[in-house]
Amino acid sequence: MRLRKKPWVAEALAGYGDIVLKADDYKGQWRELLGNNLPLHVEVGTGKGQFIAGMAERYKGELNFIGLEAQQDVLIYAAKKVREQQLNNVRLLVFNINDILDLFAPGEVERLYINFCDPWPKNRHARRRLTHSGFLAKYRTVLVPGGQVYFKTDNEKLFEFSLNQFADSGAKLANITFDLHNSGYQGNIMTEYETRFSSRGMRIYRCEITLG
Repeated sequence: MRLRKKPWVAEALAGYGDIVLKADDYKGQWRELLGNNLPLHVEVGTGKGQFIAGMAERYKGELNFIGLEAQQDVLIYAAKKVREQQLNNVRLLVFNINDILDLFAPGEVERLYINFCDPWPKNRHARRRLTHSGFLAKYRTVLVPGGQVYFKTDNEKLFEFSLNQFADSGAKLANITFDLHNSGYQGNIMTEYETRFSSRGMRIYRCEITLG
């Protein structure tokens, strides 16, 4: 579904300049920017920020978080959450994940979170899926050796496709579940989509991969 443009958002985001950054040359300098040497975790597709704000709150003083979102019209809500919760370990960017190699230096990121990305259901669009091998090669570059990708989706076909892509890329898979909310997994923080889908009784699929 195409989001309706909100003409006021660009001006509103300007008021969050300490949180929502422009994609300038921070490559290799994220820890310096954040003022510490904590591990750097990145969420791809931050949406309205429920997940990243929850994670940043839980891991204050332990982890830094960068949220990437292509739609500025939803990122404004994430920025509001970060400010309201006074989270100084989060920065957000309006950013296209295709250019991730321009944003992070090799080995700069410890973990990536991919939550409820577009499934691109048509076969001819498979390369656009964020778990396609082409993207995995980019992730492998920006991740530290042994860095991880945590993946959640409500789409069973995308999950099966992704598991095959992970395996074919030589990644190690762990904590695979085809029904997260009935799996006994502890510590899950839900996204807005996850809250909505699970309230309808839909299954949530999740796995953790290590890219060597």
